[in-house]
Parts: sequence; C-alpha cells; structure tokens
Amino acid sequence: MKATVTLKKNSDFRRLYKSGRSTANRLLVLYIRRNGRGTNRVGITVTTKLGGAVQRNRVRRRIREIYRLNAQSLQPGYDIVIVARVRARYATYAELERSFFDCASKLGILSR
Repeated sequence: MKATVTLKKNSDFRRLYKSGRSTANRLLVLYIRRNGRGTNRVGITVTTKLGGAVQRNRVRRRIREIYRLNAQSLQPGYDIVIVARVRARYATYAELERSFFDCASKLGILSR
C-alpha cells in the first residue's frame, strides 16, 4: 500500500490559504492548489475550539481515513488542506464522508 504524502510546513499551509481555491460546508473547509507534481499532498487541521485532544484526534483520524480510502478518486497533482469545523465533532463518519465529497465535487477535483 502506498503511503499518503502529507503537508508539514507552515509555509505550505499559508500558501494554500493565500492563493488556493476553497469551498466550505457546515462540517469541513477544503483548500486546493496545483503543486506541479504527479501526486497529491494532504494536510489536516483541527481547531482547539473543537474540544480536547481526544475529540480532536478522533475527528483527525476519521478525516485521514476518508482521504486514504478515497484518494484514488481524486485527480492527482494537488495540495489539499482539510479544515474541520466545530460541528465535525458531532458528525458521524458517513456525514464527514458526504461532506468531503461535496467539497471535492464543488472544486472539481473528483475523477470522472
């Protein structure tokens, strides 16, 4: 199995926030930007407003798994940042997955 390439540097996140395209719904905000590579890189952020470390990590794990299982259905060559909103804490896995696909389709990065 291929490992997911992640965004780690603050400068990469800042670049996406400043010059990337974004869309949002009630659970997630998705930022994308072309990266000039053949693969996608992903970063996940969860605010401390969401709750304690246990709740934040639960949401982060769910989002990471949603991305991992559906990475092949996304077009390659993008930097992607997924920001969890406070309501994501109370969402089920299925609701988060629907929310992710909704944002990805609005941005036009789903493979056809």
